[in-house]
Amino acid sequence: MPLRRLCPTEPVGILALSDDVSELLYSSQITTLEPKVRLVLSCGDLPFEYLEYVVSMFNVPLYYVMGNHDGRGYWRSDGTHARFPQGCVHLESRCVTESGLLIAGLGGSIRYGPQASFQFSESEMWRRVLRLALRLWVNRLVYGRALDILITHSAPRGINDGPDAAHRGFASLVWLLRVARPRWHLHGHTTAVHSRPAPSTRYQECQVLFVPPYRLLEWGS
Repeated sequence: MPLRRLCPTEPVGILALSDDVSELLYSSQITTLEPKVRLVLSCGDLPFEYLEYVVSMFNVPLYYVMGNHDGRGYWRSDGTHARFPQGCVHLESRCVTESGLLIAGLGGSIRYGPQASFQFSESEMWRRVLRLALRLWVNRLVYGRALDILITHSAPRGINDGPDAAHRGFASLVWLLRVARPRWHLHGHTTAVHSRPAPSTRYQECQVLFVPPYRLLEWGS
């Protein structure tokens, strides 16, 4: 029997972001979504200035992972260099409890080029996944379940991923979905197909959702 009960007490509005800057969100129109959003999740490859703008406008928790093009930071107007977005929480290889939900993150893509901070071979990703899985095993003992939402930059292998080397998904993520059994897996990175809806694929008990540029979701609906 789990030692603690953890679940949302009411529906949770979640704004998921990835890869592409939305003109709607990066403007005063973002306030039209404010009443619906209690949590922001970013799947990577977004300017840190954009994340800082979103979190400042909503004033809610924002968790993020890095994309394969992230890692350089940016220069602020005062001449200082920012390595991470202020007011946001880096979720890399971690699991947190937020709004009654168990949320974990893994950034980066498959390795396809040299000297990239957030590109990984399949064996490197397996090591990261297994370390995270140990933490999720503790969740199962404590809360009666391992995970509610997984956010990654890349897709799982064969699920919403791309045919080219740069956008191929990770087999280790398929294994993680199978053992952790989250309800949602949110990801970016995969090249969107124009004029088609963003892919959403069911894998066992998990809905795998391609996020870019954003999705407005509700947990508990």
